[in-house]
Amino acid sequence: MKITYGRIHSAQKVVIYGPEGIGKSTFASRFPDPVFIDTEGGTKLLDVARLPAPQSWQDILDEVNYVANNPGCCKTLVIDTADWAEQQAVSAICQRAKKSGIEDFGYGKGYTYVAEEFQSLLRQLDKLIDRGINVVVTAHAKMRKFEQPDEMGAYDRWELKLSKQSAPLLKEWADMVLFANYKTYTVRTDEKKVKAQGGERTMYTSHHPCWDAKNRHGLSQEVPFTYESIRAAIEGEAPADVPKTETSTQPKTPNQPEPPKRTFASRPPQVSMTEMMDNQAQTAQQAQAVPEADVDKSLAPPGQREPYIPEGIPQELADLMRANNVDESELQMVVHDQGYYPMDTPVSSYDPDFIQGCLIAAWNQVFEKININRDNVPF
Repeated sequence: MKITYGRIHSAQKVVIYGPEGIGKSTFASRFPDPVFIDTEGGTKLLDVARLPAPQSWQDILDEVNYVANNPGCCKTLVIDTADWAEQQAVSAICQRAKKSGIEDFGYGKGYTYVAEEFQSLLRQLDKLIDRGINVVVTAHAKMRKFEQPDEMGAYDRWELKLSKQSAPLLKEWADMVLFANYKTYTVRTDEKKVKAQGGERTMYTSHHPCWDAKNRHGLSQEVPFTYESIRAAIEGEAPADVPKTETSTQPKTPNQPEPPKRTFASRPPQVSMTEMMDNQAQTAQQAQAVPEADVDKSLAPPGQREPYIPEGIPQELADLMRANNVDESELQMVVHDQGYYPMDTPVSSYDPDFIQGCLIAAWNQVFEKININRDNVPF
């Protein structure tokens, strides 16, 4: 059986979602030689190639099949948008079953049929990937109140505007899930009122408690909302920050130094029991003579030492940490254990809504988990 090595470039499956009007269709139009399946008429003002506007779910499947059978017609197929395409699937299912609405199938059953239809579309799109054609699927975003099952708090998060059954299928299928949004900043005015400023369009490429995103190309977590930000990943250029390594199979040259040989330490001299007891007593007296000022308090167990609270942590959270002798590392461990952020992410880099909604508002639960970790420390 043949084993291959190295990077394998292939066509990419990209999902881009965000609030209406942010420029998802324009972003997709920058991909190589795109052709649109415009399900909602959102490309009227764009100078792009389009297939006939689909009037039914079957039209969408037929147009995808056409591109698969004619791979020379484009290098990228764009479905704009997934949520409008899903509505076509709902209508087709209801017509076949002669139902007036998807809820008439009974609790949850209708959306199971929708997910099956959506899965068939994704299988059709995989044929395009096999033929070297990129697939871009745009979608609208919706905001939902999200509550953690462990009662650590609740906060708003952005999600794909699809049914609960179809959204996971699309996210798992994609190589990249990109979330675009307007980045705003809050400032305090002279009247001590909070005012929002900014509005810069930003694209997020990795998971966050407030949105879903992913990529397999080592992209920065936050990049400008432009095609140039991901061009290298789409068009197969090697990342500039990834050095190429070569494995040498040449024998070692005589000039190379030999590795140091491992040696065993000589056996220590035998010590009598009387000498051992005298040495222990002498060590204990020396330890008692050490001034308290010379004792390294950083070696004290968590909760009994001065907490390390770096700059940049919001004052309200810093006060809670200081009042409970909580180190930044202890807080990072709880946040990491719950799956929110990597362990090495500074607390000052956490999303402000996450800090307010999950850490400050649910401090009692957070501190309880910190105490559990302290009890498990083996000293």
